[in-house]
Amino acid sequence: MKSPLVHAILACSVCIAMITGYGVWYAIVEAKSIVVADMENQISTKTETANRIASARASLAEISGDEDNLRNYFVPETGVVAFINNLEAQGKTLGATVRVLSVSTSGVSTQSALAFTLTLKGTFDAVMRTIGAIEYAPYDLSISTFSLGQDDKNSWHATLDLLVGSVSASASRASP
Repeated sequence: MKSPLVHAILACSVCIAMITGYGVWYAIVEAKSIVVADMENQISTKTETANRIASARASLAEISGDEDNLRNYFVPETGVVAFINNLEAQGKTLGATVRVLSVSTSGVSTQSALAFTLTLKGTFDAVMRTIGAIEYAPYDLSISTFSLGQDDKNSWHATLDLLVGSVSASASRASP
């Protein structure tokens, strides 16, 4: 039979080996836990980034229609003739004769603009209605000067300078 001392030493050795093994396994698990926590942080960061990107894309898609609508308030460089024809047709519809005396580019602000000088002839009612229709047209425009005079008893003329917002041809064709 073996002595109890050998049994005690053997039991202590097994106990020390178990405690050492437990310590080693605990260190390995703790290291893996740190790696897993780091991966979780990376995943949550990438998820937040993906959510922000999706939100930004949704916002851009939502406002792209607004951009197109806003672009319609400016006269494209290639659409000056159509704008002039529209002014003349509007005057004719309201009973006034609209003539464009000059068109030039204006460097008044950071946004490019077109400067128009117009004369209108017709009855007082027709001239004023045409001016109102031009002033409230769906464009970025302002009347910088305006003069009104009477030619005959029922014949009036008006001269006005318009400043109309403009966009370059490339900007008017650009798609969002």
